[in-house]
Amino acid sequence: MAETGRSRRPPRPLSELANVYDVLEEVRLRPGMWVRRSSLQHLDSILTGYRVALEVHGVDEEFDFVHTGAFAQWLWKRLGMAYPSALGWAVEIERAAEAADVPAMDLFFDLLDEFRAAHHGTLPSAAQAHQASPEVEQAHATE
Repeated sequence: MAETGRSRRPPRPLSELANVYDVLEEVRLRPGMWVRRSSLQHLDSILTGYRVALEVHGVDEEFDFVHTGAFAQWLWKRLGMAYPSALGWAVEIERAAEAADVPAMDLFFDLLDEFRAAHHGTLPSAAQAHQASPEVEQAHATE
């Protein structure tokens, strides 16, 4: 969930970002600057472009956000879905957020934090304060 009333750190220069998770932390910090209308489908498009750039430039980086990638596979189970969604992770998170009446971007970052803790054993420092937020619990309770 977005932090309010606290001073935020300044954005980091792109040259300081090391991987997709660093990029996502910049998006978390200022989602309106990165993603039109806070649409997760637009965020998915950004991540697709990131993945294409990795391939074009021959960069070997673990990337969990392809349609059949680790994040999507984890998400289907996390949302209690019997089979993978053909619509993709962004649409399914937006649906869950709408059902729970919570902002989709907040729900995405809460789920991303859970995924990272489960699969990478890490949480970004900015996310530690709102791990296991009520929004995630409410979104899953309405399914």
